[in-house]
Amino acid sequence: MVSIVMPAYNAAKTIRASVESIQAQTVTDWELVVIDDGSKDDTAAILTELAAGDSRIRFLQNEKNSGASYTRNRAVELAQGEWIAFLDSDDMWKPDKLEKQLRLADEHPDMVICYTASSFINDDGEPYGYVMQAVEKMTYKMLLKRNLLSCSSVMIRASVMKGVKMPSDKMHEDYYVWLTVVRKCGVAYGINEPLLIYRLCANSKSSNRIKSAKMLFNAYRAVGYNPITSAWLTFRYTFHSVSKRRNIYKSV
Repeated sequence: MVSIVMPAYNAAKTIRASVESIQAQTVTDWELVVIDDGSKDDTAAILTELAAGDSRIRFLQNEKNSGASYTRNRAVELAQGEWIAFLDSDDMWKPDKLEKQLRLADEHPDMVICYTASSFINDDGEPYGYVMQAVEKMTYKMLLKRNLLSCSSVMIRASVMKGVKMPSDKMHEDYYVWLTVVRKCGVAYGINEPLLIYRLCANSKSSNRIKSAKMLFNAYRAVGYNPITSAWLTFRYTFHSVSKRRNIYKSV
């Protein structure tokens, strides 16, 4: 029913908890396509062990470090499920995450993409009090202003996702995909429950404000906006993003 895509790079500290949160799902009809992207730590050894104990885990390795976009695209091509869900190797799900998203799909046969609200933890797994809410129907116009679709919360029809490539690690590649898909399908359905536990890492690409702004600009350019409009959209998005981060860190 669901193919779960997980790129992994030097994730030995967190990946076991991520995979175990999949194994704890109330929905059992899933496969995990996890690809190690040239890790230099014990990531591959941990995944080898986990795959040996669960036939639903398909573990592969890139020949060399190729980046998150390439790795996700490769996993999507290999996916066999009706739906594709994404989970990064440092995030976790609540046990009923997939169950509630599949129920939503039954209630809305037109649904192409859905997501959930997110809670947050720090590098050491300590929780913040802030929850990023989800709206019932995220339109394209709303998504341009603020991306509430955390990649690790998204579930999308495989037939659609297989037609959209994540283009480059030089932009927010997942945001590009959500913009492209929602522009065509109309809305992303949301479940306003924090079914994703998102780990805020100090060295993540989104934590570097200047780098993140450049990647946002590139994403807006990739979906067709001119440089001036892209710059304005980047400024507006960054304002909301900074406010969100401030609220998260204040919620300890």
